[in-house]
Amino acid sequence: MNYCIATLLLSATLAAPALAQNSPLLIPPQLEKDLAARASDVTEVTLNKNMLAFAAQFMHGKDDDDAATRHLIEGLDSIYVRDYEFDKEGQFSPDQIEQLRHSFQTPEWSAIVHEHERRSGESSDILVKMVNGENRGIFILSVEPRDISIVLILGPIRLDQLASLHGIGGLHGLADIEHDTRPRDRDKEKEKNKDKDKVKNKDKKDGDQ
Repeated sequence: MNYCIATLLLSATLAAPALAQNSPLLIPPQLEKDLAARASDVTEVTLNKNMLAFAAQFMHGKDDDDAATRHLIEGLDSIYVRDYEFDKEGQFSPDQIEQLRHSFQTPEWSAIVHEHERRSGESSDILVKMVNGENRGIFILSVEPRDISIVLILGPIRLDQLASLHGIGGLHGLADIEHDTRPRDRDKEKEKNKDKDKVKNKDKKDGDQ
């Protein structure tokens, strides 16, 4: 995604404040207001199908990646992003996070990732919307002690296509999402690194002797 398109999309969002305040039906409006009122820093991006189609018209790159990104954008129905940063911990409750998760506990939405670290309180959730066997949306919820990030993309999109949208204002973190869908692989990699460290330490001890 080039800088021009990212600017156009962000400008379109700022030009339509009324739309930006209207969440998709699944996101509880009152919960959104409560989080925004307590947060010290709020990022809001809401792009409907018309805005996305308008921005896609300006993508004239001959590169295959540009063409694929344009086709992807044209097929989406909407992109919704909310990022709430708080000055200190405890300014939002676990119940509010559960309320967000509960909003997507419907037959159409299936969880593919759920991670929770008890010590840090961090958690990650990725859900996909399946309609007649086809992927029609992705919901991503990332929670840290002083930060909540929500991404909801409606329309035909795969996880491996998320990185192509990272140039849109507010979506820069999507480039790393694909790696977060393979927690077991990450655990295996950690174990491999531990084994390598053990071997190195053993070789070092043997060398010292």
